[in-house]
Amino acid sequence: MALKIGVLALQGAVAEHIRSLRSAGAEAVPVKRPEELEALDGLVVPGGESTTIGKLMRKYGFIEAIRQFHAEGKPLFGTCAGLIVLAKEIEGGEESHLGLMDMTVVRNAFGRQRESFETELDIKGIDEPVRAVFIRAPLIGRVGPGVDVLSVYKDEIVAAREGSLLAASFHPELTDDYRLHAYFAEMVREVSEAKTQA
Repeated sequence: MALKIGVLALQGAVAEHIRSLRSAGAEAVPVKRPEELEALDGLVVPGGESTTIGKLMRKYGFIEAIRQFHAEGKPLFGTCAGLIVLAKEIEGGEESHLGLMDMTVVRNAFGRQRESFETELDIKGIDEPVRAVFIRAPLIGRVGPGVDVLSVYKDEIVAAREGSLLAASFHPELTDDYRLHAYFAEMVREVSEAKTQA
């Protein structure tokens, strides 16, 4: 049975995430309405502008729907602004959005667009370094005790996992390297198989 993973299609590089997920062997679909979550095994919250994404999520009823999705144990993967959307705390007093992952994030930590860059990152659980694209990227300033740090760049946390939640500061969908999407698809597969066996 193919895993069905959705990409929240309110803003951001939706088509690129879908391409990467399909390369990783998952069935991938854009998600525009909360009721579409019911048919999914996992969900990607892509980049964009976190405040805008948060407003659109509230407007279309996604906040409670995605919290319920998470409560059912289904995995979530937030990239760049999606990482901010997952966080329990946003530095500077901005109201949190989903408030699910035990971390504090710092917006635009790597500067404005002219300071965007690419680098090779070591990521725990992936054998070879992953090509990572940072665009006005946030970083993870603090993590709770249940959060596993997966990658660090210049002493700053740029990827982490807490149970069924995965977060990355960068844009893995903007390269041909789909291994982080494969890592997420494997998380989704493990949850799906555990539910089947329960």
